[in-house]
Amino acid sequence: MRLKTIASFQLKTAVDCPVVAMLRPQSGHGQWLVEERYELTPWTRATEYVDVYGNLCQRFTALAGKMAIKVITEIETEEQIAVEPSAPATPVADLPSDILMFLLQSRYCPSEQMADRALEIVGSCQPGYEQAEKIRLWIHQNIRYQYGVSDASTDALETLKHGAGVCRDFSHIGIALCRSLNLPARLVVGYLYGLDPMDLHAWYEVYAGGRWYTFDATQPEPKGGRVVLAYGRDAADVAFISSYGNMEIENMRVEVVAVDAPQN
Repeated sequence: MRLKTIASFQLKTAVDCPVVAMLRPQSGHGQWLVEERYELTPWTRATEYVDVYGNLCQRFTALAGKMAIKVITEIETEEQIAVEPSAPATPVADLPSDILMFLLQSRYCPSEQMADRALEIVGSCQPGYEQAEKIRLWIHQNIRYQYGVSDASTDALETLKHGAGVCRDFSHIGIALCRSLNLPARLVVGYLYGLDPMDLHAWYEVYAGGRWYTFDATQPEPKGGRVVLAYGRDAADVAFISSYGNMEIENMRVEVVAVDAPQN
């Protein structure tokens, strides 16, 4: 399916402020960038680099006063995500070297403290995709989606204690529980077609059977129509805008609509 995404941001800063943004999707597994427009108003010189997770990062200085960012893309993406209940866990000794970092506990995912809970949840499930899906379903059924109970410092253990959170909190629980079972897991941020209310969204992927699979504990069942912006160990790695000074985001608006692909 082809999706059009429009992300608009209004920034405000009293003095010039260095910024790093992750707002450009790129072609890769499961999606293809067809068209893109990236506007900075007022215009300022920008550069781009690729971080250690393969994400495209835009680096510029927000000029004193107000600045607008608008990113418009058309993306071909999968209407249905891959599901493979029989995908086995990959033995740690056989994991590709670039996957190993997604087994380590991280700032928001203290996986070393969650093994007992994970084993309790998965029961007799076969190691691999089946365990990961059991964890996703448990989170969906036992954690409430609720604003205001978490903030930028809340980790997976705190969300379990509160029993509620938002999409990034759901994902941090899933990542930490999977890692505690030696299933590599990473956070994904991007857009989900049909999300209500529409906003930037977070989900996670688990490595099994030699590939990454998508899991989203905020949804009742597997759902496609996703546009990936960035990957990371947890939310600390995938901030869509990082400012290095006193800057406010005064307004943010996200739109995702389906469009017809041109016919030959």
